[in-house]
This record gives sequence, C-alpha cells and structure tokens, in this order.
Amino acid sequence: MRTGEKSLSHYRRVVIKIGSALLVDRKSGLKSSWLDAICADIADLKAKGVDVLVVSSGAIALGRTVLDLPSGALKLEESQAAAAVGQIALARAWSESLSRFSIVAGQILLTLGDTEERRRYLNARATINQLLKIGAVPIINENDTVATTEIRYGDNDRLAARVATMTGADLLVLLSDIDGFYTAPPHLDPQARFLENIAEITSEIEAMAGGAASELSRGGMRTKIDAGKIATGAGCAMIIASGTTNHPLKAISEGARHSWFAPSPAPVTARKTWIAGQLQAAGEVHIDAGAQKALRSGKSLLPAGVRTIVGHFSRGDTVSIIGSEGREIARGLASYDADEARKISGRKSAEIEDILGYAGRAAMIHRDDLVMTDAAKHDHAPGEDQENDKDRADA
Repeated sequence: MRTGEKSLSHYRRVVIKIGSALLVDRKSGLKSSWLDAICADIADLKAKGVDVLVVSSGAIALGRTVLDLPSGALKLEESQAAAAVGQIALARAWSESLSRFSIVAGQILLTLGDTEERRRYLNARATINQLLKIGAVPIINENDTVATTEIRYGDNDRLAARVATMTGADLLVLLSDIDGFYTAPPHLDPQARFLENIAEITSEIEAMAGGAASELSRGGMRTKIDAGKIATGAGCAMIIASGTTNHPLKAISEGARHSWFAPSPAPVTARKTWIAGQLQAAGEVHIDAGAQKALRSGKSLLPAGVRTIVGHFSRGDTVSIIGSEGREIARGLASYDADEARKISGRKSAEIEDILGYAGRAAMIHRDDLVMTDAAKHDHAPGEDQENDKDRADA
C-alpha cells in the first residue's frame, strides 16, 4: 500500500510526531499559525473517524525562549528547568488550538521507564486508549523535567514509534524539516537521491542515515530509521515528510512529496513488539552460527549455542542477542541471571541441574520471549541447522 494512493483518512489510528523546529522559532517562540493549521488537519482526520495521537517536541525549545537562555548546548539542569517552563506553555497552546475545533487535549508525559518496564507500559497504554475512547487527542512528550542522560529517550522519533506500537496504530507520521529519506544527507551531498518507497529497513538503509541538523533537534535521520524499525516491525507503516508549510497532514493526503516505509508483512505479537522496541538492553548474549540459524528458523536459544555473556542482568531482563558476525540479530527476555547464564553457556540443557543445583528452564531464552530484530530473519529453510542444534535450540 503506497500512501500516495490513499488519504491519511483511510488509516484507523495515526501517530503524528512533530519536531521542535516546526513548532518553535528560536527568537519569537511558538509558531501559533502553524499550530492552528495542523490542528485543523487533525480535526479533519477525526471528523473522518481517525484516532489521532500527537507526540510533540518543543517543551525545552519553548522554555529556553521564555527564559531567554543563550544559544548552544544546555546543561542538564538548564534543560530540565526549560522543560518545566516550556511544558506548561506547550500544553496550553495545544489545548487552546484544539479547542477551537471542539477537541479536548489530554497531556501525557512519559519517561523511558514508562515504556521499558512492562507494568508501567501497560498502564500508560490503558490511559492513552481511554483518552482516545472518549474522543480526546493525547498530546505526548518525554518528561524532560526529570529525565537524565542515562534514563531518557533523548529524541521523540523513537518515543513516537513506541507510542505507535503501544497503541496499535497503523501509521506513524514523522514531520520534520526534510521532505523524506535520502541516500545521504542532502544538505551535505548534492548527489543524494530521494527514496519514495522503502519496502524494508535493511543495513544499507541504516547506513544512509545522517545526524541531527539543528540545536532545536536532538534527533536526526538516524533516530528516524530507528523509529522505523520499531514501528514497521510491529505492522505499522511510517511516513517521513516535511512539516515546514501550513497544513502538512492535508498536504500529504493530497500527494505532497514524502517517503513511505512499508509495515512488516508478518508483524510480531504485542508482547514481542514491546521486547523488540526496548531501547536499552540490560546485557548481551553472544551466540554461534548454529544457534543463529536455529533462531531464524523459529526456535528457542539453548545454552549450548551461547559463546559469551556480557553485562549484569537479572532473570526477566531484556538482553541483546549478538550473532556470529558481531551485530544484534534478536532481543529476548533472559531466563537466567547473568552469573548463572555464564556458568551454563556452551553446555547442554541436561547439564543445567548439575551445574546450578536446580532444574532450570531448558532455554536460555525461550522463543515465546524472543524476537528477531535484524533484516535477515528468514535466510534459510527450517531443517538446515547443524546436527547438534537440538542441544542449541528447542523445537
């Protein structure tokens, strides 16, 4: 399905991410006319039966303008203070603009932990779904007043993707100051080619992504591709489009230039969507080639196929599974603490009880708790695994 062939109004639930530079002018502050225009677009979509969620950047940018903070990078405490001031102004602006179309806005401030910890994730999802049920538009942002460098998203592209997967959206729209995805940053490479349709986010696509472009933006094309991997893997299409003109959503529906990323034809389940979308793995499990083949055929990871354990994690934590080529191929929930995992790595499942002193799970990571994250998910047919795969992964 190409977005150029149908209006945004044909989607069931749309998440719209808005970059700071679109909403806030460094010198004059909030761009009120632009905000009113996109709220008109949102009202039009809602009138056609579309659920709309907004992930809005701009709190820090707006707050630093109100506080007249100097240009350049801010210290952590300055960013938090700017967010505290800016978030009030930002929420009020959204509420007032949407109210002109008889739409109620609901503010949701999320931290990294709200989406990484399963119970908080489910609570946040329930709140957002209830707002949608009663006809409100959730206005979502990272809670920058309490987030620190170590525990933050750091960009709203990936936050928007997590919100999209959390709420079962079928389209994520990333509005920015660029009109789509290019083979290289177009402001640096005049030979960069525009890509209209991306069927799959491959390693080649990832290599094309650039960095952040302005002091108002903490995310660049790299984070947009990261967001795309999260969203499309869960069956949600993604659009990267320019938001620099008024009525950007209407423009997309009318055929304005944009890049469209196809949703996965085989999206993972809701629980596996949560696992795959986690941004911070607690540790790493390095596996051999035989185990890698077994995982790609849909099997669990057994201790025999594990070569190295990296980091300190507890049972139930999300870990990154590193393949024989040295890159992440999957993520999953660990069945053992890191110290126990080290003791049984490379050993047969039948030996677990003798090594640990109790009969633990046969799988280091069970297939129900595991999701492939690389592009080459099905590069061979089941049955091609090595002879000792029954000691590497269960059927």
